Amino acid sequence: MSRIDRLLEAFRSHVGIPWKEDLAAPQRVIFCVYNPSDELRLRVRIDEFQLATEGTNHNWLAYDLTDTFAEWLSTEPYATQYYENPGLLPTITPRYLEYAVEEISRFIASHTIDRNHVLALFGIGSLFGFVKVKGLVDKLAPEVPGRLVVFFPGSCEDNNYRLLDGYDGWDYHAVLITAGKN
Repeated sequence: MSRIDRLLEAFRSHVGIPWKEDLAAPQRVIFCVYNPSDELRLRVRIDEFQLATEGTNHNWLAYDLTDTFAEWLSTEPYATQYYENPGLLPTITPRYLEYAVEEISRFIASHTIDRNHVLALFGIGSLFGFVKVKGLVDKLAPEVPGRLVVFFPGSCEDNNYRLLDGYDGWDYHAVLITAGKN
């Protein structure tokens, strides 16, 4: 059984457990952590996670963050200067986080979302080097009345998440789902 198969089975098992209604926003967050080398395999099979969710009588919405940085930067008045001198980007990346949150909030508002919904975020790897996933999750979790599922290419050890295994991560107390040991 492949790592994505095992992740899907673990996800299906967790999402099928009856949901508590009285959880705080951070407790409704689920991180599906997978090996970054499995990114394309996961993307090809994202619909299977939707079917697993719907098979447990929950609703599914998915948002892909992959292109949001390029979309945002293209709207910046001095985008050309940032392309020519990428070292300047850290001065404006906090605005990118605001943009991403606003875009996802608009997406949420354009759908009728209730406590029975999963909002799945993927393309998280595109945030690497620009914003912390924790910042995005902290801002979005209160807006999702059901479950916020973050497909996270990286690792987690002792609640310390590392995006793309690239640098020290952060401590976040969400539900962790992994493919288990290889």
